[in-house]
Order: sequence, then C-alpha cells, then structure tokens
Amino acid sequence: MSRGGRGTWAFRDLVLLAVLGTVFGFLYYALVAAWNGLQVAMGPAGDLAQNVLWGGWMVVAPLALYLVRRPGAGVLAEVLAAFVEFAVLGSPFGPPLLLTALVQGAGAEAVFALTRYKRWSWGVFIASGAVAGLAIFAYQSVVQGWLGQDILLLRFAIHMASSVLLTGVLAKLLGNALLATGVVDNYAIGRAARGRA
Repeated sequence: MSRGGRGTWAFRDLVLLAVLGTVFGFLYYALVAAWNGLQVAMGPAGDLAQNVLWGGWMVVAPLALYLVRRPGAGVLAEVLAAFVEFAVLGSPFGPPLLLTALVQGAGAEAVFALTRYKRWSWGVFIASGAVAGLAIFAYQSVVQGWLGQDILLLRFAIHMASSVLLTGVLAKLLGNALLATGVVDNYAIGRAARGRA
C-alpha cells in the first residue's frame, strides 16, 4: 500500500476529505458569527477581530494533510470547506472565498511539500500555520486595504499568532486526538503510528 503522498488516492481518503470539508465548512460558517460577536465585544478595536480568529479558517488544510499525507490534500480540503461555507450555507462572502481558500491551503501545504510529506513534527505544523498566515495576510492586505493603516503591524502580529495557534498547533492537536480514538487507524496517520510501534 502506498504512503507519504506516493501512488494513487484511495477512495477512503477522498471520502475523508469530503467529510472534513463538510464539517469544517460548517465550523467556518460558525466562525463568521463568532467574528461578528467578537467585533462588537472588542469595541473600537473590533476591526482586528477577524485577525484574532483567522487561523481558525485555515485549520482543515494541515489537519487533512496530517491524516492522509498526500499532495494536494490540504488545498482540496480547504477549498471544499469554503465551497460548503458559501454554496451550501450562504456565507455573505460568496464565491471569492474559493480564492481565499486556495491561497490559505497552498500556504499551509507548502511547508509539508518541502518535507516531501514525510515530516509531521510540531515545528513543521507551526511553520505551516505561519506560512499560511503570511500568504493570506499578503493577499488580504491588498483586497481589504490594510496596507498603510496605522495598525498594520498590530494586525500582522495578531494575525500571525492566530495562524500559528489556530492553524498549526490546533491541527496537530486535533490529528493526535483523532489518532488516539482509533477512528483514523486505516489512514496514513494510523499506518505510520503502527510502523513506529
């Protein structure tokens, strides 16, 4: 059986990505409501609320990669989640979410690609969150007009902290938790864990 991103995709891997995309599409939609509430709670600093939560909108990419360990899994899961968020649930951000998801997924996946999908350490996950955060921050700085703002550096610091914690660290924790339950034993993450035993 093929591993580490080599060979053809197993049907179960595609099913898992579809499930992850659907579940996280709903979670991402819920984050929009959380963003609105946090924006009100933060008062004058409410414009930074999206950056506080941004990492939560990228977590499925490294998680999907951790579980199935195949090139493209992160991008595909992220785009599927965005599709569910706008096409099924009616997110007000609409189809542009697909481009946002593509940038986020590619950023998160780039670090794993550099390791040839063979390293799954905390450092790699943290780097994945950071690179995803950098990629989408650069894109959104143009789209949302953040460049030139007095709070740009503060926004960047908050955004990067969110990306590292809610994308990289959280994905690793979720993957480890799923592994501990045994529900992903038949996927690459489970096979790799048995190989170390």
